[in-house]
Amino acid sequence: MAADLSGRAAHLAEIRLRAEAEMAQIGVDEAFIDRLVETFYGRIQAHERLGPVFDARLAGRWPGHLAKMKSFWSAIAFKSGAYGGKPVQAHHGVAGMEEGLFIEWLALFAATLDDIAPTPQAKAWFMTSAERIAKSLVLALFYNPALDDPARRPA
Repeated sequence: MAADLSGRAAHLAEIRLRAEAEMAQIGVDEAFIDRLVETFYGRIQAHERLGPVFDARLAGRWPGHLAKMKSFWSAIAFKSGAYGGKPVQAHHGVAGMEEGLFIEWLALFAATLDDIAPTPQAKAWFMTSAERIAKSLVLALFYNPALDDPARRPA
């Protein structure tokens, strides 16, 4: 059992080291993640459709949300395991949340990366991650498998 645990720890350490090296190679560090989150969510707050939805949920709690998003993106980029939140649950029941807003969220994220990403590879990496996250949230929040049932489709 102890050998299994030490082997797992070594494996996780190796994964983190590879992630850190990959991020360094494309110009990503913690300072970039801080800048990305601050810039992106500043733009979210100013966005005519996204801003009100986010602000209704986060009014008075933006600093905590920004810290959580920095931890989230850092954990994804550096495979640190430091983020322990539940994104799907956090997005359930958000007033004004619509599936189409995720397209606007992704477009704003891409525009932010266009402006501040240190390399094209960093932009591509973060966009791929953001698209995967958005798809996962859309499926969790809006997908109804019953609508895909051929027996329920009109003839």
